[in-house]
Amino acid sequence: MRVAITGVCASGKTTLVQNLRQHHVEAYNVAQEHSFVKTLWQKKNPDVLIMLDATLPVIKKRRNVPWGEERLIAQHERLINAKEHAQLFIQTDALSIEEVTGRALAYIRRFEHDYSGRPTA
Repeated sequence: MRVAITGVCASGKTTLVQNLRQHHVEAYNVAQEHSFVKTLWQKKNPDVLIMLDATLPVIKKRRNVPWGEERLIAQHERLINAKEHAQLFIQTDALSIEEVTGRALAYIRRFEHDYSGRPTA
């Protein structure tokens, strides 16, 4: 199963991909927020699309970014198609890395179960 992770800068995409891979999930980061190709996330035909989001105050706590709200608005605009197609949307502001990973894993495991018709280990 291929899991694509997209979202705004500093929303936790890279960290989530690393954590999912530690749980033997084939996950990868899609830098959709930097692309004008609205369906870039579809390139590898993922089975699951997860979108992460964060607000500007939280982004600035996580990373030293020189840009403001206008850049975040532009990123959200580039992510509209992905957000419409994401099976799971996680607002990461108030969540720990473990909580974000846990929510993603819980969804992926349910999806695997529903998709295969049998429970997963």
